[in-house]
Amino acid sequence: MKYQQRLFTPLLAVLVALLLSTSSSFAQTKPTEGAAKSAAATATLLDLNTASKPDLMKLPGIADAYAQKIIDGRPYKTKNELVTKKIVPQATYAKIKDLVIAKQIDKASPK
Repeated sequence: MKYQQRLFTPLLAVLVALLLSTSSSFAQTKPTEGAAKSAAATATLLDLNTASKPDLMKLPGIADAYAQKIIDGRPYKTKNELVTKKIVPQATYAKIKDLVIAKQIDKASPK
């Protein structure tokens, strides 16, 4: 009986310690870095339909001429219209696609 008690007591202590350490790590979960970046990116997307020329020129691969073409091609329903309307080449679009959005302008209906 003493042999079983000597074996059981340390084993029980280890199991309790494991249980306590894993439960506290579950309680302290933090948002992943990817989720935080995604939320920040959504908040800072540049709207193709309202951005100023200087703001557009801050995008990689967008200089004066492309910024003006983007402005002249407004409004955009989707951001990929930059390529389908031949405003910018595919390579340039690939650089900016995660930095821009084409928000729809709400037109107030007359009452």
